[in-house]
Amino acid sequence: MENNKLNVPKPKSTFLKVKCAGCGNEQTIFSNANKDVKCLACNNILAESRGGKIKLKAKVVKEL
Repeated sequence: MENNKLNVPKPKSTFLKVKCAGCGNEQTIFSNANKDVKCLACNNILAESRGGKIKLKAKVVKEL
């Protein structure tokens, strides 16, 4: 009998739950955002866009 398992690759992008250093607000962001991501509460920059990837400025709480 043949092994019928499919090898599906994991996605290279994820959603991240981050905590703002300025106000402590937690929000979910995309790891491959194409624009700078700002905190919804205090407008601090949480992540800067780097051509399809992001440079984090906030602490990652959880990877979703």
